[in-house]
Amino acid sequence: MDRILVLLRHGQSDWNLKNIFTGWKNPDLTSQGVEEARAAGYCLKARGIIFDRAFTSNLVRAQHTLQLILAETGMPGMEIVRDRALNERDYGVLCGVNKDDAIRKWGDEQVDLWRRSYDVRPPGGESLKDTVARVLPYYCQKILPQVLGGHRVIVAGHGNSLRALIMVLDQLTPETIPGMELETGVPHLYRLKPDSTVEFKEILDPKALHETSPPAAARAAFSKIRTAEK
Repeated sequence: MDRILVLLRHGQSDWNLKNIFTGWKNPDLTSQGVEEARAAGYCLKARGIIFDRAFTSNLVRAQHTLQLILAETGMPGMEIVRDRALNERDYGVLCGVNKDDAIRKWGDEQVDLWRRSYDVRPPGGESLKDTVARVLPYYCQKILPQVLGGHRVIVAGHGNSLRALIMVLDQLTPETIPGMELETGVPHLYRLKPDSTVEFKEILDPKALHETSPPAAARAAFSKIRTAEK
C-alpha cells in the first residue's frame, strides 16, 4: 500500500515577483511560475508517481499549478477538489502592499513580527496559528483518510497553509515553523505509516532533473530525508 502524499507550494505568482503580500488575493502565475509547475510535474513523472487524488485551494495560482502538474504527468482530466480551507494565510491590511512599503509604513520590527511570529495577527488578518487551526482539521477529515486508504495524493497549496501541515508531519514546533521557507514549485514527497506518522520524506529537485535529463541520473540528485522511527 503506497500511502503517498505530495505537498507543493504553487509556482511563482505575479505578486511574488513584485514582492507584494498576497494572502487571499488572486494573482496568477508568472511565466517562471508556469515553468516551475511544469518542471515539478516532469520531476514527479520521472519518479513514476501517478496520482489518484488531488486537492488545492480556492486561489488561482495554486489551481493553475496543479492543473499544469497533472497535465505534465498525463492526468489532465483528473478531478480536483478545491477548498478555501487550504487557502494562504490572510494577511489582512498587508494584502496588496509591497513588502518594502510595509516596512516603511509600520517599521521592520512590526512587519517581521506579523510575518514570522506564530500567534500574532496583522490587523484584519490571520496568524500562522489561525491558519493551522483552519488547515489541520481539513487535512485530518478529507486528505489523510485518502492517503491512509492507499491513494497517491497531491496537495498544491501555499507557503503558510503547507507550513501548517509540515509542522505536524515533520513534528516541528511553533517556535521553528514560522521561519521555515518553502520554495515555489518544489515537491515534498511523503510516505506515511498506517498510524499516519511519516515513514520517510524526500524533497525533490526539479532543477536537477532538467540539468541531467535521464531519470536515473536525476534520481541521484534528489535529497532524501528519512525520519527516525518513532
